[in-house]
Amino acid sequence: MSSNPFAETVASLMPRAKEELTELVAFKSVADFDQFARSESESAARWIADALRTEGFQDVALLDTPDGTQSVYGFLPGPEGAKTVLLYAHYDVQPPLDEAGWTTPPFELTERDGRWYGRGSADCKGGVVMHLLALRALKANGGVPVHVKVIVEGSEEQGTGGLERYAEQHPDLLTADAIVIGDAGNFRVGLPTATSTLRGMTLVRVAVDTLEGNLHSGQFGGAAPDALGALIRVLDSLRAEDGSTTVDGLSSEARWEGLEYPQEQFRTDAKVLDGVELIGSGSVADRIWARPAVTVLGIDCPPVIGATPSVQASARALVSLRVPPGVDAVEATKLLQAHLEAHTPWGAQVRTEQIGQGQAFRADTSSPAYAAMAEAMAVAYPGEEMQYAGQGGSIPLCNTLASLYPQAEILLIGLSEPEAQIHAVDESVSPQELERLSVAEALFLRNYATD
Repeated sequence: MSSNPFAETVASLMPRAKEELTELVAFKSVADFDQFARSESESAARWIADALRTEGFQDVALLDTPDGTQSVYGFLPGPEGAKTVLLYAHYDVQPPLDEAGWTTPPFELTERDGRWYGRGSADCKGGVVMHLLALRALKANGGVPVHVKVIVEGSEEQGTGGLERYAEQHPDLLTADAIVIGDAGNFRVGLPTATSTLRGMTLVRVAVDTLEGNLHSGQFGGAAPDALGALIRVLDSLRAEDGSTTVDGLSSEARWEGLEYPQEQFRTDAKVLDGVELIGSGSVADRIWARPAVTVLGIDCPPVIGATPSVQASARALVSLRVPPGVDAVEATKLLQAHLEAHTPWGAQVRTEQIGQGQAFRADTSSPAYAAMAEAMAVAYPGEEMQYAGQGGSIPLCNTLASLYPQAEILLIGLSEPEAQIHAVDESVSPQELERLSVAEALFLRNYATD
């Protein structure tokens, strides 16, 4: 890292940052209160509220959102007439999955091979610490030159939309000139990246019924229509021979203009087994950032163990469709449902139900905020230029904020690069990324204040 006062300050603060992240990771703040105690999430929220107060934030509040979770809000006033920047992160985390599969305990931050391991270390408790580091660097070098609002969500991973609905009910709360979403990540360690697009998503449950009840497969099989077989045919219709997504009426020809994703690097990042082909056509970036992608998330049918020789009367599946920018998720949902119904064979009875939906997002990368961030990234990452990448996942709050504040410039950065293995066992964060991105955010706030 080049010698600049922001970099020197952040470097000196890294031991404290590690202590704080250790404390944050220790909270089992999974917003599924059937699995994890509500008190874990509430304790994490109070920790963040206390941290904001310590940094001089005013109006610090634990917001009770409609989904029964808490988001943390605070306001740090800047100079009179300054711009306002909203900094976002979330403190809730994914469940640890198989705790025995972790090399070290998931809720104990552990340093190993130059990385810090623990659930939420990158996604997104590390983002909370990143914001704190950036503000401390500014305060140590002349002061914070903008008004700063911080919002830290408590249920992002659950997708229950509490903060989105709260923001819609209190539209003045999060108004800002620019919004930094600290929940994305660099394309790879050391390559500064702004995420400029997000795919949306729709979830559809499909149920197929063919008989009043299961039948003996020896007595009736061959003529009696098998609901599970019908469902398999329906699901297979969602893919072409090469694995491309094929939903009637939904284009799969879009191209990604920007950073490319080499196939071999993708195979490594995705841990594709030897000899197994990638699916789809076009470049990898086309497939994961610019085109729709269907995934069968689950099937309700008899498990192999305990199965009987029966023709199945009913079967269900949950289907996810990632929706690319430029495509309306509501329309995509209708097309997916129509496709499932049209491709159900043998006159089987079929029912579809939409159970979740989020719109895609595309940022205006020509805005002054992006120029300020590009300049900041170039200093924080000497010798590198900021790249633009997409993200296959969705952050529904982005669209809520974009619709509430159409003039606001939204940037997505963060610590979730491929090696972080977010949502998986052995999630980790690179302390070097945390350090550099904190410097970049501090420089961005300085640059943006003077634009």
